[in-house]
Amino acid sequence: MEFSREKRLKARLAGDRRGDLYPHSLQFYLQPPTENISLAEFENFAIDRLKLLKVVENLGVSYVKGSDEYKSRLQREIRKLKFPYKALVEDDYDARRKDHISHFILRLAYCQSEDLRRWFIQQEMDLFRYRFNELTGDLVEKFLKYVNLSYGAISKEVKEKLAVQLLNSTPGLGGVKVEELEFYKVPLQDAMDLFRVRRVYLLDAFAYVPHMDIIAIVLNNYRTKLSKALANVWLFINSSGSPPTAQSPATRGCHTLTARSLPAVQSDERLQPLLNHLSHSYVGPDYSIQKNIGKISLEHIDALSSKSFPLCMRQLHKALRDNHHLRHGGRMQYGLFLKGIGLTLEQALQFWKSEFIKGKVDADKFDKGYAYSIRHNYGKEGKRTDYTPFSCMKIILSNPPSQGDYHGCPFRHSDPELLKQKLQSYKIPPTGITQDFPLQHQSPTLSRTVSLWSAEGELSSSKSEVRSYVAHPQVLASPPPNISTLPWILLQEYHQVAGQQVTGGPFTDESYES
Repeated sequence: MEFSREKRLKARLAGDRRGDLYPHSLQFYLQPPTENISLAEFENFAIDRLKLLKVVENLGVSYVKGSDEYKSRLQREIRKLKFPYKALVEDDYDARRKDHISHFILRLAYCQSEDLRRWFIQQEMDLFRYRFNELTGDLVEKFLKYVNLSYGAISKEVKEKLAVQLLNSTPGLGGVKVEELEFYKVPLQDAMDLFRVRRVYLLDAFAYVPHMDIIAIVLNNYRTKLSKALANVWLFINSSGSPPTAQSPATRGCHTLTARSLPAVQSDERLQPLLNHLSHSYVGPDYSIQKNIGKISLEHIDALSSKSFPLCMRQLHKALRDNHHLRHGGRMQYGLFLKGIGLTLEQALQFWKSEFIKGKVDADKFDKGYAYSIRHNYGKEGKRTDYTPFSCMKIILSNPPSQGDYHGCPFRHSDPELLKQKLQSYKIPPTGITQDFPLQHQSPTLSRTVSLWSAEGELSSSKSEVRSYVAHPQVLASPPPNISTLPWILLQEYHQVAGQQVTGGPFTDESYES
């Protein structure tokens, strides 16, 4: 792992054209990287890639994919994280190298479950779609050749000859003239999805696909390759070490090369914890205790739970008040959340003790059996680690609740009918339940937020489209100032949609600006 930036620069000055490794800013990631990199670079590449995919996910929720606003924001984030953002920038070798290596690092982290694979593929597909749509006609042809897809653009003469047929068989052209569009000659078997919905002209077992639809074929090809690659890596991890062989020689060679590197990665005590952490990591704002200590009083908690808490914490608070007890998973999740919104150690001890002694735990038993874990969470016992609140990712993917537990994510772990009943009991508008419920199992990393307003704080119709996803319960624990109709749901995109700036409330010093 000695291939440093200085050595790469010297090699380039000496005439080494390693830029030929990445002749295009876009790729299918068919060949895994073989060079040595430092551990710091390994970690930085992985975290930056994860940040980029989280941005892709959030923008896809907040904006129409492909809109000008979506594209401008995504390009800004790509540039900020130093990934390739233009097709033929001559000096972007480092960006292309980072893009290539980081993709394969996250493959190792996100191949480990069906949910993780599904999420990773979806974000990579959206990122690929944006990049592909930024290519001009000439670059599209170069890219198709680069990935061995023999879809050549038809000549001007052929286009003129088939102009009427192409116009009649290609919906959505509107006032666009056929001669102004690029059409690609694609084997019918690769264009079956478009053929089924009658979007292409067929002639001699070839489909004539317009530029605006060629992306569907390319994406399908990319999805197939990426899905197989992730599945094969996972199968290799859980098998005796023999990669599957039911692929073409070229694809099998790529997957075999990737898979054979896994034993070295798994046995490396420096890399394996990092890979395990990546699939559960939270890369948003830091909700550490130092910023919020002493910001609330015990008298506020009941009122805050019904107006401001995310559903997972509201559920835990109600269970604690009803049963005067929570099991370890619930105490950890809820206790660290309360710590994050400003409860001091002394307040936490008083809060938990006053509630537990109402049940079957007397004061002496609480001091001996429960007070230690509370002090431990605040860094006063054991390793003296100052723990931070759980992110949505951690809540959803670790320690699922069992019978008698109340922790976890209601949108992920609750029975659908019970979840509906719970939302109705919280006076969530029926339209909110209808809109949000199909998204219950959409993603392993995000939870729905907007429908958490109460009846007295229902959004006005002019602001009903203010919606977002969050990746940390702490986001919901801070009231936006001067927004009386939105009870304490802090959305990063709110001021972009409703025309108001949202800054930190009384529980946080963070300023949420784009």
